[in-house]
Amino acid sequence: MGENEPSVPSPSQQDKKMAYHKVNADQRAQGHSPYLDNDELQATALELEWDMEKELEEPGFDHFRLDGAVQHHLGNSQSPDLDLDPIQPSSSPKGRFQRLQEDPDYISHYTRQAPKSNRCNFFRILKVCCTALILFIFGIVIGYYGHKKCPSTPTSQEPNNLHMYHEILKEIKAENIQQIYRDFLQFPREDDVDIAMKILFQWSSQGLEDVRLVNYSVLLDLPGSSSNTVTLKNNGECFYPSGQQCNRETKSFHSQDLLHSYAAYSAKGTLEAELVDVQYGTVEDLIRIQSISNVTKKIALLKLGQSPLLYKLSLLEDAGFGGVLLYVDPCDLPKTTDFADKAFMVSLNSGGDPSTPGYASIDGSYRQNRPNLTTLLVQPISAALAKNLISLPEETVQKDRCIRLQMQPTGKTIISLNIQSIPTYKTISNVIGYLKGTVFPDRYIIVGSHHNSLNNYGGQAWASSTAIITAFIQALMLKVKRGWRPDRTIVFCSWGGTSFGNIGSYEWAEDLKRVLQRNVVAYVSLHNPVRGNSTLHPVASPSLQQLAAESQSFNCVEKTNCPRSNVSSVQIQGDSDYFINHLGVPATQFSYEDIRTSENSNFLSEALFPVHTRKTEELDPSFRLHETIAKLTGQVTLQIANAPVLPFNALDIALEVQNSLKGDEVDIPQLLAVASRLRDTAELFQSDEMRPANDPKERAPIRVRMLNDVLQSLEKSFLVHRAPPGLYRNILYRLDERTSQFSVLREALEHCKLHQSNETIQAALSEVLNSINSAQVYFKAGLDVFETTLAGKK
Repeated sequence: MGENEPSVPSPSQQDKKMAYHKVNADQRAQGHSPYLDNDELQATALELEWDMEKELEEPGFDHFRLDGAVQHHLGNSQSPDLDLDPIQPSSSPKGRFQRLQEDPDYISHYTRQAPKSNRCNFFRILKVCCTALILFIFGIVIGYYGHKKCPSTPTSQEPNNLHMYHEILKEIKAENIQQIYRDFLQFPREDDVDIAMKILFQWSSQGLEDVRLVNYSVLLDLPGSSSNTVTLKNNGECFYPSGQQCNRETKSFHSQDLLHSYAAYSAKGTLEAELVDVQYGTVEDLIRIQSISNVTKKIALLKLGQSPLLYKLSLLEDAGFGGVLLYVDPCDLPKTTDFADKAFMVSLNSGGDPSTPGYASIDGSYRQNRPNLTTLLVQPISAALAKNLISLPEETVQKDRCIRLQMQPTGKTIISLNIQSIPTYKTISNVIGYLKGTVFPDRYIIVGSHHNSLNNYGGQAWASSTAIITAFIQALMLKVKRGWRPDRTIVFCSWGGTSFGNIGSYEWAEDLKRVLQRNVVAYVSLHNPVRGNSTLHPVASPSLQQLAAESQSFNCVEKTNCPRSNVSSVQIQGDSDYFINHLGVPATQFSYEDIRTSENSNFLSEALFPVHTRKTEELDPSFRLHETIAKLTGQVTLQIANAPVLPFNALDIALEVQNSLKGDEVDIPQLLAVASRLRDTAELFQSDEMRPANDPKERAPIRVRMLNDVLQSLEKSFLVHRAPPGLYRNILYRLDERTSQFSVLREALEHCKLHQSNETIQAALSEVLNSINSAQVYFKAGLDVFETTLAGKK
């Protein structure tokens, strides 16, 4: 710009000045401004542009600010309309300073002393640097997301779960289970605490981080210093429970077996009375006996099986009997067993420490004086002794047909029954190990085995179950060491005191009752997993029946030996009792059994026979059956622990309820109506909530958590307040596969026949009605919550 040129800047020059100064929108009109007609201000603007270019060429130009320059050159200006705020960092997508050069003719309007080549070189370098930086950042972004998506994607994660289960379960091998089994048997089992410490060491050595020993001081009823005896008063012959005559040689040769053939928590003392054959002790048997004789203070000869022992003893006690001799009819035993000359042990304890009923045996707890849990003197005897007492010939099998034992009507048999045992406080130990979950660490899947068995009674089932659970832990921890963890916490438990009435599991659960009520999702039982080698016997609560059935086809060691078995909801023995009947937790169990010879073979597992050490290896010499049980148990556990939505089936519960009400005996309109409403609500719940939740795209975290909370408590509504001794409080479980009726209703009908009163049946019907209605209301409330939540979101 020359000196003879007009002093008024052109519109183009005015625009360039405005690029250096932020002015109000109303001052950006085209044309001459009175504030730009001053020559001094024009010169100042030119100097400002030159100073800015010098700043841009400095190394630290990223922190460039115009406040100092503007205030220095325009400090004497009195114009109130100029906005002297500094230029803010550029919001232009083209870059922080690029908006200063938007006009391509910008440089040609002014003369500069600075060489143009320096400026060109600078911008050329700047463009190269910016391009390299952008490419570098772009490469990092691609690499990051590419690496993130390589292991799995949200849509492929669940299908890969099955592959992951295979990877874990393939590490469970029969030879490993066999080795663990033998290691446990080599350990001298002097005390419950000793074997518990061995298990704790094993689990810790496998890598399980949080393993605890939990001890309780409980009341056990131990055998006395001398064996119980049965004496025939007719001829004075004395017999031990095994059927052998009382003499020193027999006592010294079979001392341990003789001492441990007893009924724990039976009444103690001596009773001399007539022996009465009551067969299986059913209501029909009692009605028949009472119609022909007075049974007060007499001794019942009772067969084990058909229904729970505690239930039958309660009937005999109510009838007025004073004592009971228990035995197992050989016709009810599997053909592969030979227990005819062996007595056995039973416990009359329904569960937990008898001295602290309903609360945990912790330090300071009040101890009740309950050494006897019945008024009856109860003694288990061998089938051989039973034959002797009823004067039956030794040969009871004719032409391949088993003849059941039955007392001949040849006169009275008077016996003297002497029973002694010693109530003693002892310490029992539970081993509890935690594998913490990552998504729902406050939700527990409990896998339970047991390690307590009195002497050799109950065989080596404790070692089988403990070896299986240890092998499962071993396989899991191999995966954990590679970075995997389950979504929910898996709790591994080895219970003590099982033989005396599931004492260890009861005390631990009573101790943690409030926590377990809220947190336990399911219980997977490993109680006596291999008690035979003929058939697989899966048991599951109704909500888990479908999962148990599907798991059978998941992984079989030998396909030809893995036929699918029907899954039933029937009463089972073992430490799952508290979780099913007091917490309403869904449970499942897989076991191998021998083919049952008769319908009376149910509940024979209540008897603990003395079994030699090699019996388990004779049943399963290759340990393939153990491997199958371990993999089935592992498969179910992993699916419950990792499924985003719990794999529980609400509709199966409603169907089970309707099936249990079939028949003319319970054709009550109110029951049928509420059961129908339960099914309708369950169908809605299944279709409207469960099915959409199985689509990963529909899984909002809060919605999944709400759904799982509903599923977790499905079975709690079916716990009745009172149930007869030996029968489950959870009415979803039937007595056996032969009966479909609710056990409490069936018992009430039997009681009605015995006492000629409708009071019991009315009370039972009310309990069942309220349970079904409670479940229906619970389902409906769950649906209402989801509908309210959806409406709120909309």
